[in-house]
Amino acid sequence: MAAADQLKVTEIFRSLQGESLSTGWPTVFVRLTGCPLRCRWCDTEYAFTGGSRYSIADILAEVAALETRHVCVTGGEPLAQPACRTLLAALCEAGHEVSLETSGALDIGGLDPRVRVVMDLKAPGSGEAGRNRLDNLALLRPQDELKCVLADRADFDWAVATCQEHDLFSRCTVSFSPVQGELEPAELADWILSAGIPVRFQIQLHKLLWGDRPGV
Repeated sequence: MAAADQLKVTEIFRSLQGESLSTGWPTVFVRLTGCPLRCRWCDTEYAFTGGSRYSIADILAEVAALETRHVCVTGGEPLAQPACRTLLAALCEAGHEVSLETSGALDIGGLDPRVRVVMDLKAPGSGEAGRNRLDNLALLRPQDELKCVLADRADFDWAVATCQEHDLFSRCTVSFSPVQGELEPAELADWILSAGIPVRFQIQLHKLLWGDRPGV
């Protein structure tokens, strides 16, 4: 296989989408291996290394066999592998509704316009706020989503200020989520309501259903 036609894949599986605007939809997840970030609360550390080499044709065939409209390419950090862009376009050509979950540390420019981008904005509590590629914020479209995972009130205030500074509330959907085990969901919900901001509150559905078990 040519390097441009292969990717290192941690897992491909079918589950319910647990976050983003597609929450609840049966979805095939293509989890690519590797990530340049080390967020303090990362729940997919098993995807940092290992994985198996797949051709894009093999990935398409495995996804097709699961007969599901929604496909999410995730990681790790999918865009760390250059062939991810080719995979995203190929999934769109195959007729899937495709989303990309990305840390926002790598350039999202030039993606197939049919792909819906779900991009993290790393809050200070993650330990990786310095890796935010702020140029990406201007590339977000109305169909895209920006999500902030928050550990405390300082993270919340930072996220609100950053979204206001970059006019993100009017650019795309913005979702705030609590760090599991660190910020009570009801407390974050109260902050959102008190602040009067147009933010979508989010809890990871898959963790409510299945806990921290990988592959669901």
